[in-house]
Amino acid sequence: MAFDLPAAWQVKDPAGELAEGGGAFAEVRNQAGKVMATLRTNMATGSTCTERYPYSVLDSADLPALVQGGVVPQFLFETRGNTATPGPPNTPAAGYGITSGPVPAGADACPIFQFFRWPPNAAMFGASYDPANNATPGDPSLPYLERARAYRDTAEYADIRRMITSLRPVHR
Repeated sequence: MAFDLPAAWQVKDPAGELAEGGGAFAEVRNQAGKVMATLRTNMATGSTCTERYPYSVLDSADLPALVQGGVVPQFLFETRGNTATPGPPNTPAAGYGITSGPVPAGADACPIFQFFRWPPNAAMFGASYDPANNATPGDPSLPYLERARAYRDTAEYADIRRMITSLRPVHR
């Protein structure tokens, strides 16, 4: 697999930390050394949805270069929770990445699980939104989900989106 890396960013292969089953594992760091996304292959999936939360899709794009078994993955920047109902505890309430799962239908969704089909099992390329890590403009006292919406309009997010949506297979 290959992707287009923003000019001042770098890829780090965390020494000694292998993805499940020996797949690839890489962190993409910005010029300040903060992790903007993680790419892992040969991931085991199979999470169970036991609770549902209000959701919102802040951005999306189809990724036909990654089609597997007739399923076209999507890049999503999505949230869980709202002002009346908080998102799931101890899990991300906003995240960006690639998913092969269907976009939720209705008013609520399972917690964020962004995996896409990639031989031999699945892969992930993305991260959870974290206002302490992701450069977000505006008042830091704003609620988390408002900050996630503001982040969508930043140059850093545009770089992340371009990078993740450029992921493609490399044929040898």
